[in-house]
Amino acid sequence: MREVAPQDVIFSFRARKIVAVSVAQSYAYESPKPAEFGLAGPNWEKIGWRVDVAYIVPHNQIEPREHMAVLAPLLPKRYAPLQPNGDGLQGVYLAEVPRIFAEVLAGLIGEDVRQLVSVVADRPSVVGSAAKGLDEWEEHIQMDLVKDRSIPETEKSAIIKARRGQGLFKQHVMEIEKECRITKVDNPVHLIGSHIKPWRDSSNEERLDGENGLLLTPSIDHLFDRGFISFENNGDVLVSRVADDVSLTRMGVRAGERVNVGGFTHQQRLYLDFHRESVFLQAQ
Repeated sequence: MREVAPQDVIFSFRARKIVAVSVAQSYAYESPKPAEFGLAGPNWEKIGWRVDVAYIVPHNQIEPREHMAVLAPLLPKRYAPLQPNGDGLQGVYLAEVPRIFAEVLAGLIGEDVRQLVSVVADRPSVVGSAAKGLDEWEEHIQMDLVKDRSIPETEKSAIIKARRGQGLFKQHVMEIEKECRITKVDNPVHLIGSHIKPWRDSSNEERLDGENGLLLTPSIDHLFDRGFISFENNGDVLVSRVADDVSLTRMGVRAGERVNVGGFTHQQRLYLDFHRESVFLQAQ
């Protein structure tokens, strides 16, 4: 899932048929298990990965096993999504296939899908849906906080303000951090208390923990919160391969250069482990 990027074409295989064809509209991002799933997937984690897509249901839902004479030679040698007889592999949830395989499969399904695969690379990417999904998730969490009578009102207010990097959380961060790690801006008026482990993933205690934060300017906070940049434990800046170099430079990150912003505390490094694993965009 972490390798999916906008404009990737996804073939949905169910009950031996291709039942839908989608175009990815976002990179993978964290999301709660949808309520409409009900009891499905009882062993799944409550928080997983989500990719927003635009999809069509083809009129001609073919069974790949009926076309393996054509498809089998085009399958990847490793991590193929289909067995030689055309049945699916239970151990493979999402697999990359060669473009030629996708084009041939699309042609077998029908002209509408064939055109979709052939022209999708020329369409502009849509990457705003992930931000919308994350905001909706956080709004839902905040509404639950407001309704929670077990939390004192002063603490509740501090936790809600922490979502925007302000209030008590920012004060706690300022006891550890003195300036933006990248731009070196040190005027608190221009700085945000940016959560390392995102507010949406944190416990109430972690949401107010100063060591779960960095002081960042708004543009750097955006890059960090959305996973376009991260940090190694030694202070080296990590830049996602999906980030736009021109935008990075204009926002204060020198793309292509090794930049070190200094060391972190032990607890900050633990939070950074989470950020690199669950927030930093890994798409190739």
